[in-house]
Amino acid sequence: MVKFAYKKLIFLFGIFFLSSCALQLPPGGGEVDKVPPEIIEVYPSDRTVFYEKNYFELKFSEFVDKRTVRDAIFISPAIAGALELNWSGKSVRISFPTKLREATTYNITIGTDVVDFNNRNRMANSFSFSFSTGSFIDYASISGKVFDDKPSGVMIYAYRLLADTLNPSKHNPDYISQVGGDGLYNLKGLAFGNYRVFAVKDEFRDLLFQSHQDMIGVASQDINLTETDSAFNNLDFLLAKIDTVPPIALSVVMTDANHLLLNLSEPINLAKNNFENFLLKDSAETINVVPKYFFKGRRDNDIVLVIENKLENEKPYFLITKNLVDELGNKSFIDTVHFNANMKLDTIAPTIVRANPSYNSNRVDFLKPSFQFYFNDAFDFASASNQIILEDTSRIKVIYSVEKIDDASIQINAQQKLNNDEPYQIRMNFNYFKDAAGNSLDSIYIFRFRTITGFEFTGLSGIVENFDISKNPFLILNNMDDPNFVYSQKIDSLGKFDFTRIEPGKYSLKIIYDLDRNKKFTEGFPFPFKPSEFFKYFPEIINLPPRWNVTDLIFDLKD
Repeated sequence: MVKFAYKKLIFLFGIFFLSSCALQLPPGGGEVDKVPPEIIEVYPSDRTVFYEKNYFELKFSEFVDKRTVRDAIFISPAIAGALELNWSGKSVRISFPTKLREATTYNITIGTDVVDFNNRNRMANSFSFSFSTGSFIDYASISGKVFDDKPSGVMIYAYRLLADTLNPSKHNPDYISQVGGDGLYNLKGLAFGNYRVFAVKDEFRDLLFQSHQDMIGVASQDINLTETDSAFNNLDFLLAKIDTVPPIALSVVMTDANHLLLNLSEPINLAKNNFENFLLKDSAETINVVPKYFFKGRRDNDIVLVIENKLENEKPYFLITKNLVDELGNKSFIDTVHFNANMKLDTIAPTIVRANPSYNSNRVDFLKPSFQFYFNDAFDFASASNQIILEDTSRIKVIYSVEKIDDASIQINAQQKLNNDEPYQIRMNFNYFKDAAGNSLDSIYIFRFRTITGFEFTGLSGIVENFDISKNPFLILNNMDDPNFVYSQKIDSLGKFDFTRIEPGKYSLKIIYDLDRNKKFTEGFPFPFKPSEFFKYFPEIINLPPRWNVTDLIFDLKD
């Protein structure tokens, strides 16, 4: 009897347990829950003073993943030790590990990493509130926006600027917030003082900027918050990869008797490197081979090295790389990687693997267009460049020039205006496109294209207001769907601008103070600190329809 009662008790407990769990499961059928969780109640209430307890409480609008809540709590000033979380349904009490400081304002931020239990919906925006253990609560603030394709989860780190030795790679921030899905942030409860602020896509959430993995946005200025000027708005950020680590040679494989595939830790700038950056040696150092060609591989971090001299089989070799320059100007040290010789003959002739614009395109501009051709192997540029003809279908030749992108890529530039809405072609005699092994195709390649009519173009004109002409204001118009369409120009002393011959589409418009006069946005540097250039976006997406100019647009920098 006792045994039966015990089994019955276990059975009833199991039903109760499953029923309790079922409360957190989505109901069967119906629409999928897409509503993000929210914080609907906090204790203590925002801006409470003389707070004496050693915890705070949160209540969510729905059941949330407890682990994501723990990872999304940020407290300023920082708390030493681990927080203790005690849950009751949708509410949680967070206890501090030590007693709070006297007469101190604490700012609590719950970031957007919090997701609900059922469908993993993220919080749409971070949530912040403040309380003070004294009679006064700090109320200064900094707000703005991070402009990025996926801004949600980007961290905002603010540092009290006591000395210019601040390094976000080594120092933890004094105040923290997190960006919502709309890119907006608001640092509240700041003490008066001077601040330096960064936006960091902190992959490891270690509160440090790691240049090899994190993207960062550098502010255009430091912020001084005072009793008479306690709020700073529109401190905006553009994220960039600011790499301070030089490229490293990781591995090399000899794919045939003429080619080596080198894998690097990051892409290098092909224009700033040459064949003298590479040297092949045997273990006895009796053989020294410098590549004849090198070019970008299929993957961004790969480089293909082409040698003319045959190596001896069954001998170990080493590839030595030195002074490789990456896209950001970092220069490598000397790296040595081992590889085995491969005597397989190269029998594949160079051929085109990609062209820009694409074959048979009917969207080629008639005003001195350019064409890029990317081959599967390097070739003799001197002999190949003389075997190219740009002409119309009546074989009337067009004046052009050819330049090398790398040893396996060329760009052909028309040096005269073409006729609009007419077919043209580029002929290449592939017999003269010989690789290091002497392979070539005995054929004529014909690349056909057609020019545009020119009637589809649109335009944009207007005026910029409240700008500083001494800071070299510069406008940049970006197509939202095609990154190839970017237009830029300076405004005149009256703030007037006029974009013409623009491809139709939806555009963003931003202004930068082009202080270094390089005609593009300069990102700045976190340490040693160099502020970014000031930028501001026009608040709306601009629709430019075909054959219709948009005029009289007003871009007020004070809006």
